[in-house]
Amino acid sequence: DELLQGGLTPNRMYLVEGLPGSGKTTLGMQFLLDGRARGERTLYVTLSETTTELTGVADSHGWTLDGIEVYQLAATDTARPEEQYTLYHPAEVELGETIKNVLDVIERVRPARIVFDSLSELRLIARDPLRYRRQILALKEFFAGRETTVLLLDDHSGGQTDRQLQSLAHGVIMVEQLPFEYGRARRRIRIVKFRGVAAIEGFHDFAIRRGGIVVFPQRAVRP
Repeated sequence: DELLQGGLTPNRMYLVEGLPGSGKTTLGMQFLLDGRARGERTLYVTLSETTTELTGVADSHGWTLDGIEVYQLAATDTARPEEQYTLYHPAEVELGETIKNVLDVIERVRPARIVFDSLSELRLIARDPLRYRRQILALKEFFAGRETTVLLLDDHSGGQTDRQLQSLAHGVIMVEQLPFEYGRARRRIRIVKFRGVAAIEGFHDFAIRRGGIVVFPQRAVRP
C-alpha cells in the first residue's frame, strides 16, 4: 500500500512476475484475505497447484481459506481426444475449453477480487505465443465491464519477460529471491509500472514471515 501510495486501484488487471519460490502465491493469498476481511467475494484460480497444496501454504501462515472460493484446474477440464477432431487446432480447443470453465466459475461466484495462479499453465496449453496473448487480451476485455480486481501471477516459464503482456496490465509488480553463497536469500520487490500513480520507484526489501509478506520500503528521494 505504501509503495503504491494507497494500494491497487480497484477494478483493474495487474501482473505479478517472479520465479518459482519468490512469493507470488503468498502475495496473491494475502490480497484475497484482505478482500475477505472487507466482506468481498474472492476467487483463487489455481492452474498449476492443487487445492491441497494451497491449503498447506495457508496453514503455514496460520490462515484459513474458508470464505475464499478456490477453483482447481482438473484433468477433465481439458478437451478429450475424441472432441479434438475438428477444424480447429487441438491446442485452441483445449485452451478454449479451459477458459470457458474458468469464466463459468467467475460468472457463478462474481468475485470482487480474483487471482490466476499461474499464467504458465495457460501458456503451455496455448502452445503458441500469439494464441496465448490473444487469450489474455480476451480476459482483459471480459473483466472490463465488471467490478473485479484481477491479479495474474506469472513465473517467467517462457524464459524472458513478456513485454506485450506487461503492456496489457494496468500495473506490473516484480518479486525476486536473490540467493547468496552464505546466509539467507534476499527478497525484493519492485513496481515496474503503475498507471496514474506516482509509485515509489526502485527495489524494496521484503520478507515472508508467518502471517504473510512484510515490505520494507525505501524512502523516496526528494530533490
